[in-house]
Amino acid sequence: MRFVAFRKADDFTEAGGMPTRELLDDMLAYNRQMIDAGVLLDGMGLKPSREGVRVLFDGTGTSVVDGPFTESKELVAGFALLQTRTREEAIEWLRRWPTIDADGHVRLELREVAEEGDA
Repeated sequence: MRFVAFRKADDFTEAGGMPTRELLDDMLAYNRQMIDAGVLLDGMGLKPSREGVRVLFDGTGTSVVDGPFTESKELVAGFALLQTRTREEAIEWLRRWPTIDADGHVRLELREVAEEGDA
């Protein structure tokens, strides 16, 4: 089963805050454990929403809106693509996510990837 874990943005990530050396070292070690276990397929952090755009469709055309998206409450700061045998195994890996950042709080969302046979 494949899952995407979304690391939710917060004030620190939206301000363009960079992780401490300690957090980078912890994330590298954590990612190495997942790679060695065959769990981590891909992952990366994202730049703040001020550097992004939204392409909106309204049925008659499209419009492009530049960030930041201050009205949004659920922005994404990064993601990890995981492959595990079960949802519970993916959750157990996420419980180990390093949480050393500006305020010690990290919010993750786990979503299963829709596979070809799901439709």
